[in-house]
Amino acid sequence: MAGYRLTSEAANDLVQIWKYIARDGTEAADRVEAAIYRACALVAQTPLIGQLRKHSSPLFVRFWTVTRFPNFVLVYRPDTKPLRVIRILHGKRNIPRVLKQPNP
Repeated sequence: MAGYRLTSEAANDLVQIWKYIARDGTEAADRVEAAIYRACALVAQTPLIGQLRKHSSPLFVRFWTVTRFPNFVLVYRPDTKPLRVIRILHGKRNIPRVLKQPNP
């Protein structure tokens, strides 16, 4: 995971995403997981690539939609070294409410 770190919440999000998708097939779950890891590496290389959504969070975070699987969004801190991915969320969740919960 050079260049980025998943918080415990983000790591748990990824496990839950994988488990949910794996109910229909582990190969599909593995493809989504690999795409999420690629997205993490991409934002670590170019941290300002993501969007600012001031209405979604008072925190200084950016949002990146996972390519090929646009239902999933990375929420990350572009100002940290290594870059810190704080959540990996389904885009239909109430993201502002989820982000109001305490994060590391």
